[in-house]
Amino acid sequence: MLNFGLLLPAVLNGVTMGAVYALIALGLTLIYGVLHIINFAHGSLLMLALYAAFFLYALGGIDPYIAIFILMPAFFALGYALQRFVIQPASHGRDENILLVTLGLAIIIDNLALWLWTSTTRTIDTKYSFEVVDLGVALIPLPKVIAFFAAMVLAAILWWLIAWTDLGKAIRAVAREREGARLVGIRVGHIYAMTFGLGTAAVAAAACLLLPAFYVTPQVGYAFVLVAFTTVVLGGMGSFAGALVAGLLLGVVEAVCGLYLGESLGQIGIFVIFILVLLFRPTGLFGARA
Repeated sequence: MLNFGLLLPAVLNGVTMGAVYALIALGLTLIYGVLHIINFAHGSLLMLALYAAFFLYALGGIDPYIAIFILMPAFFALGYALQRFVIQPASHGRDENILLVTLGLAIIIDNLALWLWTSTTRTIDTKYSFEVVDLGVALIPLPKVIAFFAAMVLAAILWWLIAWTDLGKAIRAVAREREGARLVGIRVGHIYAMTFGLGTAAVAAAACLLLPAFYVTPQVGYAFVLVAFTTVVLGGMGSFAGALVAGLLLGVVEAVCGLYLGESLGQIGIFVIFILVLLFRPTGLFGARA
């Protein structure tokens, strides 16, 4: 039976987590929308960013929310370099090769992390990790509240960058017509690398928002990348607004399923939605038919 005293807090918790899912998915959908490939290394880069934030806190005492200003530029540079000097040269211009290269990168990053840091689960303990915000109808952990608002702000900044800046115009031009963009003087290879860098920077920001309330292992990226893929498919491949709405929706679905089925089974609802979308609306909520 529905118990709104339990359901409403679960929904609010789901919305806060869904905002982080949306931020992770925005990076993935941006890369897909421009490069037209699925980045299989997305979850591995998230895991790498979680470790980076963890060690900045453990060794340097840098708060994860402050680490955003360090890790976003660092992972933007990493993403740019990976696309420009590894993925693109190794693919020889073939999209199917790009998929294989990103899959190979994921395997290398995951196993390197396992070798360097073992499978030990790591967490951090900040002053605010166990603080809560009283919303009247529910008590929400403070890190989740911060993550929600920070993710919304970062999503808005990313949208503004794509919609209103010269870089954004170039990105949209390349996404719509690559050869036409090249003919008018846009450096397509550079734009591809910039897009990959932006997607990787979004992942780094999500990692910093997750860390105060989450854990780190070399396998942690697997679950998140599956949710990110589901979010992108549900929202519509390449749709910015779709990824944002779908991320929030899936966060709520996971929280409600976790409430009634048990926390360990919360993601069942996400994958049921994934199957239903593929069966009945493969273009997603905001996607358009080719």
